[in-house]
Amino acid sequence: MSAIEQLLAKNRAWAAEMVAADPTFFQQLSEQQTPAYLWIGCSDSRVPATQLVGLLPGEMFVHRNVANVVVHTDLNCLSVLHYAVDALKIRDIIVCGHYGCGGIKAAFKNYKFGLIDNWLRHVQDAHHKHAALLATYPAEEDQLDRLCELNVIEQVVNVSQTTIVQQAWERGQPLAVHGLIYRLTNGLLQDLSICITSPETLNEQYEHAVARIAALSAATSNGRRQSIQPAG
Repeated sequence: MSAIEQLLAKNRAWAAEMVAADPTFFQQLSEQQTPAYLWIGCSDSRVPATQLVGLLPGEMFVHRNVANVVVHTDLNCLSVLHYAVDALKIRDIIVCGHYGCGGIKAAFKNYKFGLIDNWLRHVQDAHHKHAALLATYPAEEDQLDRLCELNVIEQVVNVSQTTIVQQAWERGQPLAVHGLIYRLTNGLLQDLSICITSPETLNEQYEHAVARIAALSAATSNGRRQSIQPAG
């Protein structure tokens, strides 16, 4: 059996399992699309958007790219964002990064791969912006983890500054932009303590999230290696 044939066989088994659990599942799914969330995540195959939060098909609108970057000239990402906000009326946008991200490491190490180097330039911009903060962490592994977190925070701001989100807020549409990060080694999501719900909350939320990472540096320098803890 070829690789594609194996996938087709698994697809048939999955479809049969879904119908066994709910005979009307696919009929209902085909008639409407009402996801509650937009997920902007990394393309990494180890970070499946709907699966890791226990959602079914139809419950989350998803956009993924290398290193979960949001660029104001990326029409692919902006088209997804526009459809989610204007057509689907999604109320929560999640930017999710993950520790151990190959794109983040490549940007951090300034590796040269070719075309993708141009894309990862956006991550390098975040690296340079927060170079002084990252330098307060003695271990390179800690610096990489913090850059994964800071990259998410920067992309949350980028989402919030798009004309799509700004105009939604101007017309009074409820919309929140969140930053989360996923740890491959335990399967858990963590809140990066940034949730932007209006232009007025953007700067305060951004500064608070970055300050939390700076606070971890002091703890790390005292010999207690830590990671961002869930908010609340």
